[in-house]
Amino acid sequence: MQWKKLGIIFTPDRNLSWQQSHVQNPFPVQLDEHIFRIFFASRDKDNISRSGYFDLDMQNIYAPKKYCTTPVLDIGELGAFDDCGAMPHCIIQKEDEFILYYTGWTKAVEVPFLFFIGAAKSKSLSGPFVRVSRAPIIGRNFFDPYLTCAPYVLKIEDKYIMYYISGLKWEKNDQNVKHYYTIKAAESSDALNWITNDKIIIELEKEEYALARPVLFFDKGKYELWFSYRGGANTYRIGLAISDDLKKWKREDVDLPLSDEGWDSEMVCYAHPFFYKEKKYLLYNGNDYGASGSGLAMLSK
Repeated sequence: MQWKKLGIIFTPDRNLSWQQSHVQNPFPVQLDEHIFRIFFASRDKDNISRSGYFDLDMQNIYAPKKYCTTPVLDIGELGAFDDCGAMPHCIIQKEDEFILYYTGWTKAVEVPFLFFIGAAKSKSLSGPFVRVSRAPIIGRNFFDPYLTCAPYVLKIEDKYIMYYISGLKWEKNDQNVKHYYTIKAAESSDALNWITNDKIIIELEKEEYALARPVLFFDKGKYELWFSYRGGANTYRIGLAISDDLKKWKREDVDLPLSDEGWDSEMVCYAHPFFYKEKKYLLYNGNDYGASGSGLAMLSK
């Protein structure tokens, strides 16, 4: 896959206190023939994340955007699992409600942070979204003793499948603490109560220590699992695995290299594909996990 970069399509509105940086983890929900609502996480001056959206008109991707001026999902109560961040990852529609799945962040002592998976509901894609629980829907459990985050949910036949990130371990060397995590899957009959297991979907390779933000996509009769990976001294790059049956996965290269300079010259990450008029596009972030904004690429061949 070769991708043509189309540049940044949305940047934070720093007139808003909750949007001082980042348009992180962008994902689309199609509103009509041409308009996609792009949900994302933005950060305030204290690095606290909240959930918002902007509307992308594919007829003119560089035109000024309509966007929310207040978060559709704010941080949780003091002491809750999401009191330092609520980052959206996907939305499904179930009957007459929309369910937003998100990563909740909080601070820790021996390790710098903890995060777990939450869910919130709304009758409208404009929000606000209301938490289904003050506790995570997938927190620490027998198979995920450290971290859970980055949920991506699809309904396949009569069950819901969630691909998510699970922490494998922490390592402490001198004053540095390093996390290790990769991709797992859970199942549910109602989209809120999840059964986890010990199976790792994508194994770490070589010097890799983190696989992040899985996105499950279906194209040309095959399942695509998009993710971000990093290892050694490298920052995140965009990864892809292909499967016929959601059981066996084969990793492939993604031809979306770093730019020579600018907003994505150090990192490319958090990709989410979508179709518009039979063409395939890719939302993604650049340097510092999307600090400058959200970019767009188009499949060239």
